Parts: sequence; structure tokens; C-alpha cells
Amino acid sequence: MLRCGETVVAEEEEDDDEYAKLVRRMNPPRVVIDNDSCDNATVIRVDRVKKHGILLEAVQVLVDLNLVITKAYISSDGNWFMDVFNVTDQHGSKLQNREVIDHIQKCLESEDYLKLPAIGPTGGGAPPEDESTSIELTGTDRPGLLSEVCAVLASLSCNIVKAEVWTHSRRAAAVIQITDEASGLAIHDAARLSKVQELLCNVMQGDGASSSRGSTRTGVPLGTARAERRLHKLMLDDGSGGGGGSEEAVSGEDRCGKARPKAGAKVVVMDCAERRYTVVILRCRDRPKLLFDTLCALTDLQYVVFHGTVDAERRSREAYQEYYVRHVDGHPARSDAERSRLVRCLEAAVERRASGVGASSPVATPPPIDAVLCSSSSPCPWQVTPLLAI
Repeated sequence: MLRCGETVVAEEEEDDDEYAKLVRRMNPPRVVIDNDSCDNATVIRVDRVKKHGILLEAVQVLVDLNLVITKAYISSDGNWFMDVFNVTDQHGSKLQNREVIDHIQKCLESEDYLKLPAIGPTGGGAPPEDESTSIELTGTDRPGLLSEVCAVLASLSCNIVKAEVWTHSRRAAAVIQITDEASGLAIHDAARLSKVQELLCNVMQGDGASSSRGSTRTGVPLGTARAERRLHKLMLDDGSGGGGGSEEAVSGEDRCGKARPKAGAKVVVMDCAERRYTVVILRCRDRPKLLFDTLCALTDLQYVVFHGTVDAERRSREAYQEYYVRHVDGHPARSDAERSRLVRCLEAAVERRASGVGASSPVATPPPIDAVLCSSSSPCPWQVTPLLAI
């Protein structure tokens, strides 16, 4: 039951939301895509009313299309957000396809891009919305875990259409899209979904030891980049990378107890007292989706980026990212523990995608941008991103 004071606060928050919506309607986003001002990249300028997570939304639009962000300049002045991205395709060329350019413009000017149906890389056959059910899993990583998950789903007559699987610091997370084996459509039977959750939760908990913990949940289907967005959140909530989990979750060991190789990320967090910002500087070897991964960590930790610079054009292939951030409550990081956690979570965000990439597990070549805008006619029966195999 709400007390009187709580009701007033709720009404004020509702009024603030309506006012914010009015401001956004009066100041629609402005997006300029320029192929002339830079010799080696397409320049995308975005001006729009600021809201929490808006920077990550803009980057996700580009990530969905497998574009490479070579430079970025981020600034917010009062309630206004301004960003400049230098982007290329996977071959290092400017964007020339008119359909792709129009698609980017439409998405960046949309208020609800992340609520729209998935339009990112389908990876060869994710079914349309309402034609699959999404399952999210977290638990302790161990040899044979993925086989056990597949066996459970097969025994329940579930067809695995697509899966994104990550492991880090002896923890595992997965987003799996399933359909009914007979109909090929999403599963809506509550009793059946409850059985799926129960059995998979038992699998993710392993031998039932007190240190083991696992969770399973079902939901609507997600696009590839949005599945990765969920994986970052799942692993942070699960405790991987300083999220408050057990010692096992932050030990930096793989499932065999061996030290996991570091991704080489160097993260420095310091105060800018005169401006009341926390300054975050990250240096590491550049790779695809690095900016997306670091922004996922900052957003999930409830930090807002006010100013920033990203440079991945260096000949050394080293990426440099510098952010001036505050917590959503308007304060910078207020303790050494908070700063240390920020460092650990950023390092984990980099390592989660990089630590499984090596000679034995090459990175798959992403589909061309033209293919991203088209849906595949032949569904892929099983796909796991070659980042990390459970």
C-alpha cells in the first residue's frame, strides 16, 4: 500500500515523464550522414534530447549493422545530447549503399528503436517475433554444460533455432531461442514453459552445491545485438566481473581451474573534482564491438556519459576510450570501492568477448551489410557465437 507521500512522488515522476516526452516531441532528433568531410570514413552526427542510455542506443543501431566505429566524440550540454561517429563497413570502406544509409537515419531518429522488432544481423535465420521463445540462462560453467542444456530441450520437444553463449570467470550465460518441434512456432503453454525452466534451472545449478547458483527465464525473442546486450546484463547481475558474486565468479579462472588469459585492458578511474565527474580511461587492443561492450558496462552500472572521446584509428591497433561520467543520481563515484568495481566491470566487459577468441576458435566473418537488411529464407538449426564454447 502506498503512503500519501509516495503517491505524491509517483505523480511528480509521472508529470516529469510527460514533460520529458513533450520536450522530445518539440525537439525531434537531427541526424546527418556525411560522406564528404572525412577521407576514410562516413561521419554520422546525432543531435537529440538527452536521456539515460541514449548513447548505447545509438551505438547499438550501428552494431546491429556490423559497422566499425573508428572514432567517436560524445558531448552533452544541459538536456541536449550531441555525438559524432566515424564509421566504415567491415572492409574499411565508407558507406555507399543508399538503403543502408536511409535505414541508419530512420533508426537514429526513432524514439523507440530498441522497442522495434529486431532488424540486426539474423546470423542466418532467427525467426520473426512471436515465432520463437527466448530463454535466458546463467550458472556455473563446466565441461558438458551445453550438451546437457541441448539434451533437456530435445527431451521436451523444443527445437533450438539460435543461441548466444558467453562464459567468463567460471560463470556461463546464454540466450537461446526455441520453437515447438512439431509446429515450428513459439511455445505459449505456461505449464510446458514452467517445466522447461525447472529442468534447465537444475542443469545450470550443477551438482547442487551451495556455491552453485543458476537461473532460467523465458521471454520474447531478441535480435543478435540485443541478445548480447542481455548477456552483458546477465553476467553483471550474476556476479561475473565485480558484480557482487562469489569468489569463484571473480577468480579469473576457467572451468578447469586454470588462469584465464587477460584481454589486456588497462582501465584507469580517477576523479575530476572541479567538474564533479569521474574520469574513465580505457586502453586495449581494438576489436569489433569494443565500444558497445564498454558502454553496456557503464549503462548497467547506472553511469551517464557526459563527455567522451573514442579513437580506434591508431596504427598500433590500440583503442583509446575516455569518458567523463556521473552516476544517474548526479554524483561521481564516491568511494574507492565504487571506483574499483567500475574498473573490474569494465575489464570483464572487454574480456568476456575477447577471452574465447584464439587460434582454436576463430571469429566468424559477419554477414555483409546488405544481407543484414534481408531476412534469410533458410533457418539455421543451431548457431552458437564462436566467442566461447561451454
